[in-house]
Amino acid sequence: MSVKGRSFINCDCHVNVPDGEVFTGPVEDSLEGHVYYSYPAIHSGREVSGIRLWFEKGKVVKATAEKNEEFLLKTLETDEGARYVGEFAIGTNHGITKFTRNILFDEKIGGSFHMALGSSYPETGGRNQSAIHWDMICDLRDGGEIWVDDVILYKNGQFVVF
Repeated sequence: MSVKGRSFINCDCHVNVPDGEVFTGPVEDSLEGHVYYSYPAIHSGREVSGIRLWFEKGKVVKATAEKNEEFLLKTLETDEGARYVGEFAIGTNHGITKFTRNILFDEKIGGSFHMALGSSYPETGGRNQSAIHWDMICDLRDGGEIWVDDVILYKNGQFVVF
């Protein structure tokens, strides 16, 4: 994934409470690889769990789920932008430690990251447009890594010091 030319925004309790995340809009065609989301993703009152997404040139090319896969696949067909990531964020609130099914808390779990399929935040430089913005969260506290622009940024739920 690339964030070249994009701005990260540090959320520090000026808009949401509780807060604790840094986020940006990734370069739209830069995501390559796959992700397994360790927590259920809730959208329009529907819970989808065991989500796996595969990306090529930024686009979801394959998607599966252990629960409510049909809803996931239907949502990905909302519009052209629904298959692209509009937000990439790292949860920095280590006071939030458990998944609650409330996205305003869960996306900020310290040691996690989330990506939102769909609409970007233009203030980050993101350009993806969609009728959806669906946050999906992954816990990285036990063995996960985030690589950005070929540099390790995050490991085991902590930022890596260069």
